[in-house]
Amino acid sequence: MPAIEALGHVGVYTEDLMKQRDFYSRVMGLQIADEDLENRGMVFMSADPKREHHEFVLMKGRVTSGDTKVIQQISFIVNSVEDLKEFYQRFKAEGVTVERTVSHGNALGMYFFDPEGNRIELYYRTGFDVPQPHGDPIDLDASVEELLDIARSAIPA
Repeated sequence: MPAIEALGHVGVYTEDLMKQRDFYSRVMGLQIADEDLENRGMVFMSADPKREHHEFVLMKGRVTSGDTKVIQQISFIVNSVEDLKEFYQRFKAEGVTVERTVSHGNALGMYFFDPEGNRIELYYRTGFDVPQPHGDPIDLDASVEELLDIARSAIPA
């Protein structure tokens, strides 16, 4: 039977393409791999365009009422707990409200909303085998060691 290797990319319709483009490139640090702003209204973004041309696509044309929920969440992986903590500080400086910071045991995560209200998660994979769902509140101002200890404590005995 054929198998899927991995998720290739996610595309999101947006009401304000330039505002979303700024947020995801300047605040989130994704690189713009290609774009067609004038005709199709598309921005192709990647954490590493040499490895994967695009993992995330913004496209103009979102049409919903204000209370419509279209996306449950979009999650991005970070390489270290330090990166997660640095994004937390960046978001505070940018006025991005962080909704939740949590240890899932197998990951440390931070949840927030982009400028159009899409729920976004940044997370670090701890490598700990913890059954899901699991969620212990954490303070990302704590030390890396304290955060990993919280995650480690969720490993079943």
